Amino acid sequence: MAGWDKGRATIDALIGSGEIERVPASRHAAEAELARARTHVDSARQLLAKDPEGAYTLAYDAARRALAAVLQNQGLRVTSRGGHTAVYEAVRAQLDPPLGSILRPFNRMRARRNEVEYRSSEAPSVTPEEVAADVPKAEALIELAEKAVPNMPRY
Repeated sequence: MAGWDKGRATIDALIGSGEIERVPASRHAAEAELARARTHVDSARQLLAKDPEGAYTLAYDAARRALAAVLQNQGLRVTSRGGHTAVYEAVRAQLDPPLGSILRPFNRMRARRNEVEYRSSEAPSVTPEEVAADVPKAEALIELAEKAVPNMPRY
């Protein structure tokens, strides 16, 4: 990356393992993804009392879309092999430090969303309070992506 070497070894390893692939870089596609992320967060807020599980899934998906937007702008996309873990690893490698405290909740939200989607009988139900606590974390990830996209060069 011209002018952005942080995380290069991790990105190269993820490309080499087939967890990330190169695609045409697109600021337009990244911004569209961020707009969808914002819509998901708004929907999550509206649904949190009535459908906490659906709201949590939307909040998590908003966060995932935000991180994917960073990669899309760079000309990178996770594959089905890499999945949601690879999007986190790729963005974290490039932005942590200093932005680890904003990024870290994503991985916990990912694990919780998996419990919701692929419910284990021991997994507690999602509460409106849990959604309300994590929606601001998703919003912080969207804000991070909105700031990163214009400043991160193509890979």
